[in-house]
Amino acid sequence: MIQPGAVRPGLEFVYEATGDLEPPVAIGETYDGTRRIIPIVGGGRVEGPLIKGRLIGNAADWQVTRPDGVTVADAIYALETDDGVVIQIRNRGLRHGPPEVMQRLASGQEVDPAEYYFRTVPEFIAPVGKYDWMNRSIFVCSGARYPLGIKLWVWRVT
Repeated sequence: MIQPGAVRPGLEFVYEATGDLEPPVAIGETYDGTRRIIPIVGGGRVEGPLIKGRLIGNAADWQVTRPDGVTVADAIYALETDDGVVIQIRNRGLRHGPPEVMQRLASGQEVDPAEYYFRTVPEFIAPVGKYDWMNRSIFVCSGARYPLGIKLWVWRVT
């Protein structure tokens, strides 16, 4: 039961991003799971009511797939807004689903994102100015993984 005085957070849509990826670079089995690096090559767009721009390449998502089958993502990249502002992003989260769905995803098949869980918490570092509102909010994201691409939907928690 929600206690009196509790404030229920809302969500405000910020943007949809598409990104181009290179094939994974395997690190291999480690003490905490199977590690790999997913190079982010840029070329993607950021489109939304609050911000527009492009993803900057030469970045990566450092992933570990734990023994329980959950993939932990930790991506650091940047976007450049259409008005020339560069914003750093660190996006951490989880991806998992039924083993047969995750196998289809791993084999390069296109899988409906409704069939698996892919949620992250992006943190933004924006310079003082027009986009510094991004430094003062919590954000959540849902995602879809494709063979050589990604799509992310980002909301600000209000």
